[in-house]
Amino acid sequence: MGCPACAGTSALHENVPVYTQFMSGDLIEAIVYEGADPAEDPRWRLSGARTQEEYGQWCRHACGIACLQMVLHHRDGYARPLLDLLHACTAYGGYVEDGSGHVKGLIYAPFAAYVEAEHALQAEVHPHLTLDDIAARLAEGWLVMASVHREIRCPDEPAPGTGGHLVLVTGHADGTVHLCNPSGHTPDSRRAQLPEHVFAGFFAERGIALRPK
Repeated sequence: MGCPACAGTSALHENVPVYTQFMSGDLIEAIVYEGADPAEDPRWRLSGARTQEEYGQWCRHACGIACLQMVLHHRDGYARPLLDLLHACTAYGGYVEDGSGHVKGLIYAPFAAYVEAEHALQAEVHPHLTLDDIAARLAEGWLVMASVHREIRCPDEPAPGTGGHLVLVTGHADGTVHLCNPSGHTPDSRRAQLPEHVFAGFFAERGIALRPK
């Protein structure tokens, strides 16, 4: 993983790739705002899913796994397909599916156990996480999966709430938070730079920090 570019509590990880939880970036707006069925994504096979139905069921829950893909690609130069990683994580309890098809997850503690055991990553679960904590972790070489409201992709609008979606925070410098958003519907929302106060409005102050062992 790249070294922080800035000293102290100001750091920026360069060249972190953006992965999305939906295989076709140009369809994300239709999926998240217009009710389009993600299973109809013509690139669904790239997810590693065995069927369109499997992809359609799981991709909506895969923001954290897309963040993991970014971390792994940043370290290794590649990442396994989305559904391969998601199902491996599920075996550790990172996702739980009930009999009606409802999915609970990403569940932080089992996810942390999974990435430590299977991907040689250190993982810290932070039920209480401030912006200062994120800045400190970034400066120490970590990347941070932060829980935010999904509408962070539209930061010019008031935040309707906090939490429920995971983005990968890659930098914090000069009062700006740099992040990669797996459900960003435009290039600028997928790789975003937000003032601290804007990010804070969507941020649930919890997350997971990751770095190589």
